[in-house]
This record gives sequence, structure tokens and C-alpha cells, in this order.
Amino acid sequence: MGDMILCARSAYFLQAFRRIGLVPDCGSTWLLPRLVGKARAIELSLMGERLPAEKALEWGLINRLYDDGALMEEAMKLAHELANGPTVALSLIRKLYWDSPENSFEDQLDLEFQSQRLAGTTEDFKEGVTAFLEKRPAKFKGK
Repeated sequence: MGDMILCARSAYFLQAFRRIGLVPDCGSTWLLPRLVGKARAIELSLMGERLPAEKALEWGLINRLYDDGALMEEAMKLAHELANGPTVALSLIRKLYWDSPENSFEDQLDLEFQSQRLAGTTEDFKEGVTAFLEKRPAKFKGK
């Protein structure tokens, strides 16, 4: 349920409910088909087999895969990169994607328009354009 899902090579995913005579819960039957497709979600739940991290990456279930010892360092690098970015725009991007499954195409276009208008009023937008024109890295402030 995260925005960016990072994983260690030794990790795996498992829908083990069938092993104890239960059904998937906590929204698994809603979320999993939307992430990996209905056929794969059903197979994972019916078979109760481990899905290795490398296969999860291939299926689009995770974003990035790291050696076990590097995972936390790489996660912190990513967190710092995001925290030092245009946080207003990043927040709007997150909201657009999280809201999109519930919206019609037209409603989503309207939401994008509203979000773009808001992002275009930020100091970070002005800094981003200026940095681009000056061919230098932007120094965002989250404003």
C-alpha cells in the first residue's frame, strides 16, 4: 500500500491463508488483482506459494530491488531525494494516482487541471523553471 515499494533480494510475498483454511483479508482481494492482475492474484491466493522479490519486481508489485545489506541505505537515499524535492507537487502527484481508480477519465482530467494550477503557483515551480533555464540543479524549499 506504499507509494514506492523497495525490497531486499531475500524477501518474498506470500498469501498463506489457504494453508490454515482461511481466505485473504485486509483488502488483499481488492488490492492484489489491481497490482498484478486477476489471474496472478488468484494463483497466489489459491496456491499459497512464495513470490520471490525478483518475480515481484518483474510483475510490477515492487519498484526497486536491492541487495539485503544495501536496502536501508538505498531507502534512506530515496527518502532524502523525495524530501528535498518539490514536496507540494509530489504530494499532488501522489493524490492524483491514489484517487484515479475512483474517477472517470473526465474527472481525472479535471483533477489534473486543478492540481497543475496549484503546483504552478508554488515557489518550487518558479525555482524549477529558473534552474532549468540556468542549467543547474533546482533547490526546492517545499513552498
